[in-house]
Formats: sequence, structure tokens, C-alpha cells
Amino acid sequence: MADGHSTTLSTKGQVILPKSVRDALDWKPGMKLVVERDGNGVRLHLAQKANATRLEDVAGCLKYSGPPVSIEDMDKGVAAYFKQRYARD
Repeated sequence: MADGHSTTLSTKGQVILPKSVRDALDWKPGMKLVVERDGNGVRLHLAQKANATRLEDVAGCLKYSGPPVSIEDMDKGVAAYFKQRYARD
């Protein structure tokens, strides 16, 4: 590593990043990282956070051509789907 640290690849393919490196980058447990091949090595960087989706950005993106359906009918359809999907034989 550029700053003189070393680590060992485990039998499960895991690598432990030294605490000083994690602290310097402010990387916390659970953060998503992107692994990219870089010549004979790899490069790690934080995954980009997805932008929040707003209803007005996606409303109407799925086209439906039929009569309007009530919320009650939608609820019944969802309930019927899950009842069938998870029915025990």
C-alpha cells in the first residue's frame, strides 16, 4: 500500500483494511465499497449513494390501459396474490 500498510487475504477472500486507513477515509462498518481492477491490483472507493426518487419523477411511467381500479380492489388483488404465492400445500 502507498502508506506502508500490509494485510493478508483470508481463505474466504476477505481483506482487513488497517484501522488507520479506515479512520483517515472515515469508512464505517456497513458502508458499500466498489472494487475495481487497476493494473495488477485493485482500487476501493465508496459506492455512490442513489438519489432519492420523488413520486412526481416516476408517476405515470408504467402505462395502464383499462378501467380505473379502486384502492380496495388493488388491496384485494395484492392480498390474493400473496395468499396464492405463500399458500402451503
